[in-house]
Amino acid sequence: MSGTERKTPVADRWTLLIHQLPAKPAYLRVKIWRRLQALGAIAVKNSVYVLPANAETQEDFEWVLREVTEGGGEAMICEARLIDGLTDQEVRALFDAARDADYEELAKEARRLMKRLTKAASSQTLAEVKAQLARLKTRLAQIVAIDFFGANGRETADGLIAGIEAKIAENEPPELPAEGATAARAAVDDLKGRVWVTRQGVHIDRIASAWLIRRFIDPKARFKFVPPRGYAPEANELRFDMFNAEFTHEGDRCTFEVLLGRTHLEDRGLRAIAEIVHDIDLKDEKFGRSQVDGIKSLISAICMATHDDNERIARGSAVFDDLHQYFRKIRD
Repeated sequence: MSGTERKTPVADRWTLLIHQLPAKPAYLRVKIWRRLQALGAIAVKNSVYVLPANAETQEDFEWVLREVTEGGGEAMICEARLIDGLTDQEVRALFDAARDADYEELAKEARRLMKRLTKAASSQTLAEVKAQLARLKTRLAQIVAIDFFGANGRETADGLIAGIEAKIAENEPPELPAEGATAARAAVDDLKGRVWVTRQGVHIDRIASAWLIRRFIDPKARFKFVPPRGYAPEANELRFDMFNAEFTHEGDRCTFEVLLGRTHLEDRGLRAIAEIVHDIDLKDEKFGRSQVDGIKSLISAICMATHDDNERIARGSAVFDDLHQYFRKIRD
């Protein structure tokens, strides 16, 4: 299932999964139920689940059908219009009720988290709240992805998440204290005058990293694009986002995040961009930022338009320049 928000499909068309599971193994029933819940499918009859009709939901059901049959069960998928019995409006109401329940559960967790953000909250408490907030944002993105008809509960959940972020910002120290600024200058100065080497065919993480290098580290930085394997670095070269590079993925951090951390570069705009690049590159929805799909499409369009790596970086840099200014001026 995609992590993107889906558009409301053409009215009155539904995709049905009709299945029958064997009595054993018992875990198969639980497994299939969980899969259907994750897809946002609604049960309209015993063992009859429905999703709005489109190519993506049909593919989702096809994966479930495969799991059912591989487990010894039977299943079929069909597309239908409702003629009698349940109306389209009633089915949509079932979807909205299910998503409202999801949003309400998330809202309860958000309210409990908000209570921990007192003015006297310790740095440890703040770190714990941030970690839990990231989990809540990931969960919110998952619910939005299966909120086919715009349930009312989303607005409340969005507001609570934004409120927690605002309170965290109030409790945080100034963005770049004097010692941090000194460390940043020292780290950046050591990286000037280098040739930056990366793999050919740059995409989101390497485009963003190149923008960061030229915008905040060395305006005169030169880039060199090499095959992904077998390259031996020359004197005065630094590699990024490639095997054994000086700057590349570390743990669950993408190269852009690693560059930020090592250079002590820090402001609201760069943090926001780092979260977007992370979610696009690692595909884990860790931060759940609403801008991810739009930026992903923009960068993909740039890469489709040209195979020249310097041109990709130049076009992508214009996008990140505007993004940085935007995030510095607003609290996302």
